Amino acid sequence: MGSPVRVWLNRTYAENVFFMDQLRHNPQHRAVEIHATHGDADSPVLAAADTAEPEPEGLSPRAYVEYALDMCARRSVDVFVPVLHQDAIVAQRAEFAALGTALLAPPAEAVAVFHDKAVAYQAVEAVGIPVPPWYRVRTVEELVVAVEELEAGGHRACFKPAAGAGGVGFRVITRTPFSLLHLNGFPSPYVPLELVVEALRTATEPVDWLVMPHLGQPEVSVDCLTGPDGRVRMAIGRTKNGRRRGFTLDEAWIEPARLLAEAFGLHYLSNIQFRMFGDEPVLMDVNTRPAGGLHQIAQCGVNAPWAAVQLALGEETGEVVPPFLGPDYTVVAGPRPVRPVSLPAQRTEPGVPTLSAMPAQTAEPASPQPVPSPQPVQSAPSAQPLPADATAAAVPAQSAAAATAAIAPA
Repeated sequence: MGSPVRVWLNRTYAENVFFMDQLRHNPQHRAVEIHATHGDADSPVLAAADTAEPEPEGLSPRAYVEYALDMCARRSVDVFVPVLHQDAIVAQRAEFAALGTALLAPPAEAVAVFHDKAVAYQAVEAVGIPVPPWYRVRTVEELVVAVEELEAGGHRACFKPAAGAGGVGFRVITRTPFSLLHLNGFPSPYVPLELVVEALRTATEPVDWLVMPHLGQPEVSVDCLTGPDGRVRMAIGRTKNGRRRGFTLDEAWIEPARLLAEAFGLHYLSNIQFRMFGDEPVLMDVNTRPAGGLHQIAQCGVNAPWAAVQLALGEETGEVVPPFLGPDYTVVAGPRPVRPVSLPAQRTEPGVPTLSAMPAQTAEPASPQPVPSPQPVQSAPSAQPLPADATAAAVPAQSAAAATAAIAPA
């Protein structure tokens, strides 16, 4: 039996526990050894990995690249899947290749284009892919003009950061005055225009937003697998319409995704998102990394993470065509283990009051109430604290853990 394929995932999102599961359950039954690093000791990816280490904090992008190069050398990493500082890491691809490590990420030029959504929209329009109307906004005046022009066209305006991932910072602008309507129920993405204007006027740091119409459903996320030769091997759409999810191979979504992946060299795994602008599908966003929901296409009989690792290792996969499309489904949260950790050290400075770990007894305790007999509980193994030094020896992460973390895949 040959050596295992060693894969490293750096600071990534929780849903990648499923990415790791699929690597282990690959159709070739190849042994895979997964290393994970993260800044959060409770990230479930640390527990899901074979070995895991905490990441150092406060590193500049270049210092992080040096850390990553050292990690690849020490761990003999075959394939590195970078999420944090992806742009700085792919710029030094040759240095990783010299160590024998393949980067499962697009070239630096592609990452740079899609890091800035305004630059990306301009670039994809040039190759004929439709995008929604958009405005780059940095001032109050620019915001008001953009909102008024969109509303004059019968659209509801929304905004998001020009650079960012997922739905972080996304808001929908309303003209409804702030009231209990905004405080009842769960937090909402809707925010009154006057509050946004006031926040911009009093901001102490610059903003860089894209303002555009609030696009209609369905949302279709096309997961693409592209070889380093620039040829797309796989393109499968995941549809989202409210709670309902499904799959599609409709050329209205697949053809522009393939064109974009090939035109910009989105090698390995990328995720290209579309929504409706009136009756036309338009590009919403491009992720130069595996999507959090990538594992869902396993319901179509496809193991995309393993196919991507094969391409990174120089092995040809051929066309990856789903043998069937899975049924419609929905997504619910589920528990995943986290690593057992000890409590942090208590403060012991002189003059600083400390609290007991147990509630203090009252002077005259109330009469005790009957208590049900406790059920037997299997104790978790004792745990050592995570090392403060990121270069400390890794701790096996497959040990049992009593705590769990809920995961809701995107």
